[in-house]
Amino acid sequence: MDKKLLEILEDIQPEANYLTCKDLIDGHYLDSLSILALVAELEEEYDITIPTVEIVPVNFNSAQAIWELVQRLQEEG
Repeated sequence: MDKKLLEILEDIQPEANYLTCKDLIDGHYLDSLSILALVAELEEEYDITIPTVEIVPVNFNSAQAIWELVQRLQEEG
């Protein structure tokens, strides 16, 4: 897990425990505006482009899933 990712998540929604939470979307910790802000932050921080088809709950329900998405997009670069 990347420390910067956790900082980004905590800035957007400080009330979730990102090390253990597995339902960020389904549990309503992140709403649509939070997701848009998160996508923009991730794209800027990690120099990636997140295609619209990747913005689905399975990729954003946990910090680990988000990190795996970031890593995969960096590899595809």
